[in-house]
Amino acid sequence: MAARTTSRSSRPVAGVAWDEVALAPVVLVHGAEHVLVERAVQRLRSLAREAQPELEVVEVEASTYQAGMLAVETSPSLFAEHRLVLVRGAEALTDALITDVLAYVGTPAADVWLVVEHRGGQRGKKLLDGLRQAGVPVAACEPIKKDSDKASFVSAEFRRGGRRVEAGAVRALVEALGTDLRELASACDQLMADTTGTVTEATVSTYYGGRVEATGFRVADAAVAGERAQAVALLRHALATGVDPVPIVAVLALKLRQLAKVAAMRGRGGVSASELGLAPWQVDRARKDLQRWTPEGLAAAITAVADADAEVKGQGRDPVFAVERAVLRICAASRG
Repeated sequence: MAARTTSRSSRPVAGVAWDEVALAPVVLVHGAEHVLVERAVQRLRSLAREAQPELEVVEVEASTYQAGMLAVETSPSLFAEHRLVLVRGAEALTDALITDVLAYVGTPAADVWLVVEHRGGQRGKKLLDGLRQAGVPVAACEPIKKDSDKASFVSAEFRRGGRRVEAGAVRALVEALGTDLRELASACDQLMADTTGTVTEATVSTYYGGRVEATGFRVADAAVAGERAQAVALLRHALATGVDPVPIVAVLALKLRQLAKVAAMRGRGGVSASELGLAPWQVDRARKDLQRWTPEGLAAAITAVADADAEVKGQGRDPVFAVERAVLRICAASRG
């Protein structure tokens, strides 16, 4: 069992990645990305079971917790079995739980691992601050927003599953399902369960090709490449299948921001993809796309998307017309 940490510090302990936190007598799993919270808890359970195959797992609901329950669940076992006590939903905790957990942290039981799960929000701040000041390890499970981080998540999912995945397949999955991390994780599980060998871009296309082609990402790629006919066809298909103009405009803006970021780094050595907030494949794609763009053209395209953004959010009468006009202006701004 990991060594006990009982010293207190006035400085909060920074969290570590959810898949890197070590098993300890008390661990806080904290963040608003519920998929990562679940992954972190499952990982800690697996680590505990590896250490103690006869592990007993006890779950305690924070919202219904009553004073003294933690003492009962962490008291010495009749058969000297190790236990993992999981406090679920500490974002909806009772005052009694705060008192009991903070009292327990100073002298944790020798045969117990306590995992406190908190899924974000301000409620329970006293508990969170107390655990951090006590030096408790924190598994950080904050929402994943950058495409580069989503790509890293997908790659890690396949790595944990013992499978190889092509960079193009990772990109295709993020483009198709990247708005929902749970759906992205489920897709990784499905592909690993239903296929063998290396997961390729063609494999992803077989399972999720329709989703990819109907998204704003394909529209944006075609527009930036100056492929007017394809961009308009993809746009109309996306709109016909129920995709709202607002997220399409958002993707167009994202694509152009990526081009602008990479363009600004031209001639500046030593700048990594991570510093730009992009995945390496996104930087490579942007560099290739930029061969078709002048600074003036890029500025005109960004202006077109800004105008469309205002129109689809209420300043225009026809959001569909606004987004189609923006796509045409982007294609025109490209050197084609």
